[in-house]
Amino acid sequence: MTATIDPGLDEDARVIAETAAAFAAKKIAPHALDWDERHHFPVDVLREAAELGMAAIYCSEDVGGSGLTRLDGVRIFEQLAHADPAVGAFLSIHNMCTWMIDKYGTDEQRREFVPRLASMEFVASYCLTEPGAGSDAAALATRAVRDGDEYVLTGVKQFISGAGTSDVYVVMARTGGSGPKGISAFIVDRDAPGVSFGAQERKMGWHAQPTAQVILDGVRVPASRLLGGQEGIGFGIAMNGLNGGRLNIAASSLGGAQAAFDRAAAYVADREAFGGKLIDEPTIRFTLADMATALHTSRLMLHDAARALDNDAPDKVERCAMAKRYVTDACFTVADQALQLHGGYGYLAEYGLEKILRDLRVHRILEGTNEIMRVVVGRSVAAKATSAG
Repeated sequence: MTATIDPGLDEDARVIAETAAAFAAKKIAPHALDWDERHHFPVDVLREAAELGMAAIYCSEDVGGSGLTRLDGVRIFEQLAHADPAVGAFLSIHNMCTWMIDKYGTDEQRREFVPRLASMEFVASYCLTEPGAGSDAAALATRAVRDGDEYVLTGVKQFISGAGTSDVYVVMARTGGSGPKGISAFIVDRDAPGVSFGAQERKMGWHAQPTAQVILDGVRVPASRLLGGQEGIGFGIAMNGLNGGRLNIAASSLGGAQAAFDRAAAYVADREAFGGKLIDEPTIRFTLADMATALHTSRLMLHDAARALDNDAPDKVERCAMAKRYVTDACFTVADQALQLHGGYGYLAEYGLEKILRDLRVHRILEGTNEIMRVVVGRSVAAKATSAG
């Protein structure tokens, strides 16, 4: 089953969405359950996606990026996640890292790394969260101490997608005092002496991508790998990267929920009970109506936030936070309802509904928990109310 393409798209946008949908249906969907069961990370398939421009979607063309918009990006991730949310979500993280280097890196950093990330010769991971610093990212404790032409990094990063497999790690570390202004960003190689990885985490979902600690034990990083060539800008880089990351994770929720809805609608249209088709029962239709409405409003909100980010709107941060909070919550509910409509069959692994539900659950936690999204939006509401008063 392939994802539906909005017939109202212009020609360029339609081709982009159709390309992603066709790739996902052919290269990802047939293997999703097997990858989940075997905990297999399909790097070879991700590199095939990179050949179609999906590893540096909104990066500059002069260094190998696709030069597309954030709105193009969320459409692509929706299509990929329709086939497998775990695979689509990892590619989202890789894109976020690539964009950070393209946007904030020195010219030398951009030309050294972005072409290899765009082709996925290098796979990238994002290292912000720590064992003692999750939602309170400004409290991170990993240190980077200048020593001549190098920085020495020491600390532990937690819940890192791709850890152990990725080649490049965008690491946030403290070069100054407490608070966000003391944080800098570094590009760290997997094979640098002192870099090691914890045991692979056993997770509820996202089995098709590895997750582990990244351990930095006196890792010497050339000063040329200080992202942007400037100390103290790492927190801003991290937060700006997360604006797009939140949209892409929301798009991954939308794609997974749409797939669950499509399966549920087909199932109740075919399934007979009490002398008729399930879809003829008013309560079933009401449930489908609520699910379809949630998907539609999610898509509208997500696309609105993506346009705000593309246009650098003054309220882009809160609109991205609103979209991330609403879409990941609403789409998890849709997936849960789809499983319920399947009855006992929805609980069986072979139907794929329980996998979607497991994969979507973490989207309400990562890239900023949905509670933190409420903090971001609430802060904006309070500021506007105070200003108006």
